Amino acid sequence: MSDRESEAEGGTGAEGDAELPGRVRRAFADHGSFESAGDDVWTAETTPFDASVRAEPAADGRTQFTVRVEVPTLSATAADEIADVVEAGWAETFELRVVDVGGVTRGDHEFDPSVTVGDDAIEVAFELTDINERRGVNDAGALIDFVEGTYVQGVIPGYEYTAPLTGLINAARQQGDTGF
Repeated sequence: MSDRESEAEGGTGAEGDAELPGRVRRAFADHGSFESAGDDVWTAETTPFDASVRAEPAADGRTQFTVRVEVPTLSATAADEIADVVEAGWAETFELRVVDVGGVTRGDHEFDPSVTVGDDAIEVAFELTDINERRGVNDAGALIDFVEGTYVQGVIPGYEYTAPLTGLINAARQQGDTGF
């Protein structure tokens, strides 16, 4: 195969730069939950949180997916003041829950997620590599859903919250009795 044919297939070009295969782009487009943000990054459109997936070519025809989800701290969404000790305990519990990601994805992946706690936001990042681009995109979406669900599960009742949390709580109530 010539360099030109390889580039058309989404392979490695003449300069040796790996280009993301078109099949990966199609998998994101077909999924329905993602919108292209350019530069091989897709944003999740089904969560109120900032969530994105970067796709990059990896060895042996595989694709590496880097999933990042940024959620607000509890105090950033509370209309009421939350004591520092409550916020710290909540953030610690959220981190413990969100790193326990086993069984969420269809692919056989081992995760070592990173959790970065800031003043007003917490970023959770996962990496996975898959030969099957559709399964990889589905698994990236499942990880985003997992972070969102874990966040909602950890909300402390008794406080008044603001957007985006109020919308998530209302959606959870519509799905069943959540105790809020």
